[in-house]
Amino acid sequence: MSVTNEFLVEHGLPILFGIVLLEQIGAPIPAAPWLLAAGALAAAGHLNLVGGLLLTALACLLADTAWFYIGKFRGAKVMGLLCRFSLEPDSCVRRTVTVFERHGWRGILVAKFVPGLATVTPPLAGMAGIGYRRFLFLDGLGALLYCGAYLLLGWFFRDQLAQVGAVFQQVGGSILRVGLVLIAAYISWKYWQRQRMLRELRMAKITVEELRALLDGEPKPWIVDLRSLAQIEKDPVMITGAFHLRLDEVTKREKEFPRDREIITYCDCPHEITSATTALRLKKRGFTRIRPLVGGFAAWRKANHPVSEWRAVDS
Repeated sequence: MSVTNEFLVEHGLPILFGIVLLEQIGAPIPAAPWLLAAGALAAAGHLNLVGGLLLTALACLLADTAWFYIGKFRGAKVMGLLCRFSLEPDSCVRRTVTVFERHGWRGILVAKFVPGLATVTPPLAGMAGIGYRRFLFLDGLGALLYCGAYLLLGWFFRDQLAQVGAVFQQVGGSILRVGLVLIAAYISWKYWQRQRMLRELRMAKITVEELRALLDGEPKPWIVDLRSLAQIEKDPVMITGAFHLRLDEVTKREKEFPRDREIITYCDCPHEITSATTALRLKKRGFTRIRPLVGGFAAWRKANHPVSEWRAVDS
């Protein structure tokens, strides 16, 4: 019996509950191996499968409820904090937003199966104004699917897991060392990627006051609103004269962008990552007069500059 299995048999379901709770809070503790082990032990009669499913789903709901209300009342700050510690600051929020835009509220059901989204999804749902009852229902179904899938995998593949456990017991130290080296290499590679991206994004930017001055003159700048649909629906206004585009539309519509006018991109995400990466992408495609807005839409609103009802570029 593996160390994980022995620990689960000795301490039971409360340990499993705690592991899943810590993972959902955001601690770097993978719950999947524990859920697989619990499923295998349940098949052998050492654990209660239904009890394990209900307790782990409850752990998910408790953590996600806390994140939901933190996002609801402290949305921008908490998303900025989450991204600050993320190895992929652009995708930590953007991938979640994409799930919401493509699948709507159904995205909550699948978020736990996508690496990196489990912690980000609840606060983003709170920011998007989804009702708590709806969120609780969808998140509960997602938690049951997530925990149930791993528990059942452990149940049905208990023999294979036992063989893997036996091999690990024989050469566990070597495997552990190799695993730690691989994890360290992965984190180092991601950190290097992040630093390279941040170096690339050190481009000329425009402040809200400079943009306000441009709007008072001629020709008017071409302003692209890159906020997510969830953010737009929550606050359906935009900088006066701007057009809203989804990220996947930018490349498709780039031929419509003027090359003889200033192009300003803005978002409402931590560190203006979305608008900066979009501006960099367009600059590489030959657009020279393009700048992201410092502080994004939040800075514009804070300065009390004019806004209007949002509109999308006609398809």
